[in-house]
Amino acid sequence: MGAFSGLSDRLSHIFSKLKNKGKLTELEVKQAMREVRIALLEADVNLAVVKSFIQKVSEKAVGEDILNSLTPAQQVIKVVNDELIELMGSTHTKLKVSDKPPTVIMMCGLQGAGKTTMCGKLSYMLKRQGKRPMLVACDIYRPAAIKQLEVVGKNADVPVFQMGQISPVKIVKEALKEAERLNLDTVIVDTAGRLHIDEKLMNELKELKAFLEPTEILLVVDAMTGQDAVNVADTFNKLLDITGVILTKLDGDTRGGAALSIRAVTGKPIKFSGTGEKIGDVEPFHPERMASRILGMGDVLTLIEKAQNAFSEEEARNLQKKFKEASFTLDDYLMQFEKMKSMGNMKDMLSMIPGLSNKMKGQDIDVDENKILHMKAIIQSMTKKERRNPEIIKSTHKKRIAAGSGTSIQEINQLLKQYEQTKDMMKKFSSGKKFGGRLPF
Repeated sequence: MGAFSGLSDRLSHIFSKLKNKGKLTELEVKQAMREVRIALLEADVNLAVVKSFIQKVSEKAVGEDILNSLTPAQQVIKVVNDELIELMGSTHTKLKVSDKPPTVIMMCGLQGAGKTTMCGKLSYMLKRQGKRPMLVACDIYRPAAIKQLEVVGKNADVPVFQMGQISPVKIVKEALKEAERLNLDTVIVDTAGRLHIDEKLMNELKELKAFLEPTEILLVVDAMTGQDAVNVADTFNKLLDITGVILTKLDGDTRGGAALSIRAVTGKPIKFSGTGEKIGDVEPFHPERMASRILGMGDVLTLIEKAQNAFSEEEARNLQKKFKEASFTLDDYLMQFEKMKSMGNMKDMLSMIPGLSNKMKGQDIDVDENKILHMKAIIQSMTKKERRNPEIIKSTHKKRIAAGSGTSIQEINQLLKQYEQTKDMMKKFSSGKKFGGRLPF
């Protein structure tokens, strides 16, 4: 994940030095903690949070049980991992559901944090979980805000209620009636934002909160703003008593300090994180999984969940059967790429596999849209027989395929090579063998 790549690299370097030393002294552990402290501060973690974190870790890491253990470095890493989990909230905090429908979720935040887009993502996620959500346009000041909400609502296939630029209280009053009429169980209210926190904004949000009595008040903050995100969260929480935070742009080139500071400063959980631009790019925030990513230990559970969302049980069974029976074709290969692309950034996904994150440093292994389009054109320019049996494709065939797809023979050769590598790799996976060499992506 982009937000923690720098911090993860620093911590991996610090702990690798500890592992190389075998037995550890108290002085060596304290030196490592000083380095961890610097790494956290450079990642834009709140100073007070860093001080408290280092103190807790140090007290536990220099204990006799750890220093005298056979694997002291591993024990120190475990202490850091446990404290990171505690810092971010221990466990994932789910959305509250109202005893009496509809559940009302009030979304707030500064302009530019991605609040309106996140309303759409949240509604899409809830709909996939079997809920019946509705979006309500109460950002009546920002130009084209209502139109933007209608666009994200259309992408999520969720109804949008709007009454133009009138009082937000009047809008939500009618919206609740409409939700009852349509038998909808969740109402997500997109409130107004500003470029900065001001009295007018807060008074309006307080008034809206008093009328709505929302089940959840979720603050959307931009992870790329670092310490500013923490300050914004603290201010909103003091004035509105928020129930949770959603971090956006965690896939970007950020330092991750906001994710490690917000809960400690506000006492409120991070419930979700935005991980991309697509409507499905939102994840429940799991502190234990995030800690594992930060320490370069992967995140297998999130990867499995992404795969389960992309592949149906039947598709997974059919694919497994094809590999066992050696009937995996180029059509199947293309389908896998399209499915994997829907799961998100390839590099982020592979970094969730323990042990792979360090091996991927400096490698450009993402699958872009153009590459998939080229692959599609090549495969679709083949005959059915060629797609089922690529080994029959000779130079004369390649010339015809290149002409039909608008690609080169070199690209065709590369595709066929990668296809064979993938088949080989999956055979080894199926048989439980380890694999080595380059990844065929």
